[in-house]
Amino acid sequence: MNRSSGVEVGDIFREFGPSYRASNRLPVRILKAMRAIERCRTATLGGHIDECDACGYVRISYNSCRNRHCPKCQSLAKEKWLTSRKKELLPVPYFHIVFTIPDSLNYLALVNQKVLYNILFKAASETLLKLGKDPRHLGAEIGLICILHTWGQNLMDHPHLHCIVPGGGLSKDGQKWIPSKGGGDFFIHVNVISDLFKKKFLFYLKKAYRQGGLEFVGEIEKLRSQEAFEKLLNKLYKVKWHIYCKKPFGGPRQVLEYLGRYTHRVAISNNRIIKVEDGKVTFRWRDYHDDNKLKVMTLDAFEFIRRFLLHILPDNFYKIRYYGLLSSRNKKTKLKLCKELLCPSYQEDLTRSKSWQQLLSELTDIDLRICPCCRKGKMVTKEVLQPLIHGPPGSAV
Repeated sequence: MNRSSGVEVGDIFREFGPSYRASNRLPVRILKAMRAIERCRTATLGGHIDECDACGYVRISYNSCRNRHCPKCQSLAKEKWLTSRKKELLPVPYFHIVFTIPDSLNYLALVNQKVLYNILFKAASETLLKLGKDPRHLGAEIGLICILHTWGQNLMDHPHLHCIVPGGGLSKDGQKWIPSKGGGDFFIHVNVISDLFKKKFLFYLKKAYRQGGLEFVGEIEKLRSQEAFEKLLNKLYKVKWHIYCKKPFGGPRQVLEYLGRYTHRVAISNNRIIKVEDGKVTFRWRDYHDDNKLKVMTLDAFEFIRRFLLHILPDNFYKIRYYGLLSSRNKKTKLKLCKELLCPSYQEDLTRSKSWQQLLSELTDIDLRICPCCRKGKMVTKEVLQPLIHGPPGSAV
């Protein structure tokens, strides 16, 4: 693991953000995210003063912005989410499938984020659910968790969907669990998945175009004409779409470890930033096209900010979604039934959710309630520091 240089995205935004905003017209949601990250854990958002009841040590803590795009605010959110998912895991192998759209659609997706990302979710989930029900593959209802990532390691736009799928499903009559028969391979061949996904995605894309749901600006302005758009579709139908099926996880513990790495990621973590010098940002990145080599990239601060902002999602857009057996409406019925079929002695976990203090203690091995100075006394809140603004700008998870 690379050590952090101490430089954070928030530092870059605080230093270069004002001039960047002055030079660029930005949507409100982008401005909200930028300012949230700039203010995170600063006096602007308020906080509290704690004092040790034994030695008198005083600690000032500032509030977090809780914005889902902030690199500093994801660890606790991730732990809360993982605690909930742990109760839903089945004692079966899990598979990992990655859906990627062709590069020629990247700019169209960037201009039409909400529409294209929704299509990506819809096409991928319908593909897996339909093929899972097909007797030629499994003949059962499956479940899946889908996680949207919009970036590559170099911070450029690269929309793709990570899907976690249990190795099996519930029979049509709901009487038995049907395990996957693929062994180390996913129970549906990657070429079959790719072909159906492509057809579904392009069907919904064409539908969005015909209903006037797409915008065409900049370099895709030419696609506004029906002739140009159909030419693009024909080209996309002819090429192979890349779907990647990884080897199955060893068990629920490995699934949780994976989910912990991927679900609450933002475009770049603070520990990848090496330095900010002479108006330039230097960071580490992994080049998957060059034997997965770890490299260093230096960008002008404005270009770094521009690339980071490409991945600010639309308001009220959910980047983690659940389908089939794992959907909200099925968790208390079909998912519970699957657990009972797989584990006859299964009993529902009724333990209460852990407090944020407990989660933070487990995550960092530091108990904030104990004085870090004398290690004997307890930290007691003596004063609440009011925010200098009316409240931190937040966003949907």
